[in-house]
Amino acid sequence: MFPGHDLIAEASTWVRRFAPVIPKGGIVLDLACGTGRHTALMASLGHTVLAIDQDVSAVQLLQSDSIQILGLNLEASNWPLLGRQFSGIIVTNYLYRPFLDELPQMLIEGGVLIYETFADGNAAFGKPSNPDFLLKPGELLALAGGAGLKVIAYEDIYVDQPKPAMVQRICAVKGHLNEPIPLQFVG
Repeated sequence: MFPGHDLIAEASTWVRRFAPVIPKGGIVLDLACGTGRHTALMASLGHTVLAIDQDVSAVQLLQSDSIQILGLNLEASNWPLLGRQFSGIIVTNYLYRPFLDELPQMLIEGGVLIYETFADGNAAFGKPSNPDFLLKPGELLALAGGAGLKVIAYEDIYVDQPKPAMVQRICAVKGHLNEPIPLQFVG
């Protein structure tokens, strides 16, 4: 196991379900990429990926022609990705509110935001339990609505895999999807 990263080997079912609707040809951002499980998934689907985390030691072996890895402090006083554009943004198990509103602005037209993290009520199942790291009810819907994104799917639910937790997750697009919406979980 890598310091600072819980070892979750498989890509999230939510991310796997909606990954096919991310437009090809652009760059997919795996924000707070951890061990790189979504970086590897996106690259396997033919995307160019920018994997970012404060500690990138867990993903260094994934570096390739299609995967760029950057170690950045995502919680610095200035947003380190200002002005960058992406065809897809994936965020799982990470929440830092001061720059949350930046994410929709970084999507190209037709770009897809896939976000999944812990939600209010998770303290009953362990960490994270600090409200600063738990989404409030409807928070991802408000983010999408405030940015004019079209919500493709949203859930605020209890899950038991990979561990019992309360999660909130959304898939939203800037403009219109270029691919049909998958109706089944793939995987």
